[in-house]
Amino acid sequence: MMSLIITLIFALISIAVAIYLFFHLNKKEAGTQKMVEISKSIEEGAKAYLRRQNKTLAFFVLVMAILLWFLLKDFRVALAYVFGAICTASASFFGMMAAVKTNVRTANAARKGLAEAFGIAFNGGAVIGLSIVGMALLGITLLYLIFGPKGLDIILGFSFGASSLALFAKAGGGIFAKAADIGADLVGKVELGIPEDDPRNPAVIADNVGDNVGDVSGTGADLIDSYIACLISAMVLGRVLGIEFIILPLLLGAIGIFSSLIGIFFVKTKKEDPRAALNRGTFSTCFFFTIFAFPLIYFLGLGLKIFFATFSGLIVGVIIGLTTNYFTSINRRPVSKIAEASKTGAATNILSGFSYGLISVLPPVVGICVAILISYRLAGFYGISISAVGILSIVSMIISADAYDPIVDNAKGIAEQSGLGEEVIKIADKLDAAGNTAKALTKGFAIGAAALTVISLFAVYWKLVGIENLNLTSPEVMVAVFIGALIPPFFSALLILGVQRNASKIIEEVRRQFREIPGLLEGKAKPDYTKCIDIATKGALRELILPSALAIIFPISVGLLFGKSSLAGFLEGSIFTGIIFALLMTNAGGAWDNVKKYIEEGKFGGKGSEAYKAAAIGDMVGDPFKDTAGATINTLITVMSLVAIVFAPLIIKYALFK
Repeated sequence: MMSLIITLIFALISIAVAIYLFFHLNKKEAGTQKMVEISKSIEEGAKAYLRRQNKTLAFFVLVMAILLWFLLKDFRVALAYVFGAICTASASFFGMMAAVKTNVRTANAARKGLAEAFGIAFNGGAVIGLSIVGMALLGITLLYLIFGPKGLDIILGFSFGASSLALFAKAGGGIFAKAADIGADLVGKVELGIPEDDPRNPAVIADNVGDNVGDVSGTGADLIDSYIACLISAMVLGRVLGIEFIILPLLLGAIGIFSSLIGIFFVKTKKEDPRAALNRGTFSTCFFFTIFAFPLIYFLGLGLKIFFATFSGLIVGVIIGLTTNYFTSINRRPVSKIAEASKTGAATNILSGFSYGLISVLPPVVGICVAILISYRLAGFYGISISAVGILSIVSMIISADAYDPIVDNAKGIAEQSGLGEEVIKIADKLDAAGNTAKALTKGFAIGAAALTVISLFAVYWKLVGIENLNLTSPEVMVAVFIGALIPPFFSALLILGVQRNASKIIEEVRRQFREIPGLLEGKAKPDYTKCIDIATKGALRELILPSALAIIFPISVGLLFGKSSLAGFLEGSIFTGIIFALLMTNAGGAWDNVKKYIEEGKFGGKGSEAYKAAAIGDMVGDPFKDTAGATINTLITVMSLVAIVFAPLIIKYALFK
């Protein structure tokens, strides 16, 4: 009981610090009247999208809760599912509100210098990271207090609710964000040669809104889903080992919050590159987590094997983070080589970026494989699950750094639209370049965590349905493996096509306004921003339904048709291709983004050059790669694993092939 009280205290501290930072940031000056007007437009657009999204998803949640109650004959699972969905929706909304309040204050602070603007932007990200993780840990702990060790299967419903809502939020937000981004960039930067966030561009506010509903709200939902899933799967696997093994993931979550709070104090900069400050925060959090985790595990009497299993997950996170940093950083060889390839056009930019994206998959996959082997040898499947907890326990810091990027991106847009001058825009650009690398790095962490989390969820399914050995020579299992391997690329294609269709409509609307509104290009007339926001909203909600529904339909269909062993093969196939595709698209997209910024700094002709136009097109290809498809695969494979677990009793009972 004392352990649970400690966990509750740290969860509440995390939420309390987030609330304090939120109100502290709100006291900062928002800037000129023009800046406030732009910020209000972004906020209203983001709220409007989330309202429409949540109305759509409320119907889905209600239907799914009724089905769970009816099919599983247990209303408690349905209630836990609804609770998980509400937690995710709340995390998405609060994250978005923190971001839209912070971005304008960051832009205003940039008028005074880099250090103050960086501090405000990162603290805004910390509000999001601390609140999301605190809410997740609080929810799991409360449910465990209510249902106890025997109710862990019920608590899995909470994880399913969080994951299914995260999938919708990430897919929809990603489609909105990247369709608006491409629509604004293609006409503005490539066709007309105007700045990225020029107020004359009719899609510029939709682009800013997209940063909040996709990169903040969607990513917050995505990471809370992985965090919840890894903690609960470790608790379920620890059930047969003893109460200490069940409690350990919760206590590691509490230590992770404490370590993140310390790490936040290390994220300060004066004249140095903001990337160094962000990296210092991440690595210091890892250090303090390791220092605190050792005595905790020793005190619980769980031995060095459990500690090293936990530590192996953290090391994988660092390896993936460093790899992502190398392949996406503006100061590293891959970005400079892709930029050099841009001199000969968009085709060579894309070929080079895609190839480096493929190469970037190797080190993280090797790291994941080593972590699996080490942690399994140390403590079986529980070792794998606790290594996932190790990597995700510092997720408060990871989300803080991740949310920093869309905040500074919006700040740059507000600075440019408000006419704050070249010096302020240069500061915003420097903050934004650091944000691109930080976001790519945190996505790498998320992918590594998702890999270990879904493997631990796979182990939960394996034990739940009583599989002894998986016969890969069985034709049903082989077919299921192929189907599972197909799902991540097929899912990615649906999302990217959704972005393309939505972006095409926005491009036509932007062209129409420049063509039909007299004086718009000369700055003598105002564009109709709301039209592009409306197109992006309707399109995103329409396009997210099919791919998100398939994540639930496919595992149930495979299980009912081919049985429990085939469903295990299906999950394995989806995990393998899912991790590879997620790493490829995230790293390639992050590299393309920074190639554009590298050339903007004056390399290979700078802005307006042929290399710049090629890089801008490469960035538009990379946007749906990294921020829509690649970023959503983590949630996809988590959702499919949880569907298999939650519906396992029905699959065992009604499968055609036993």
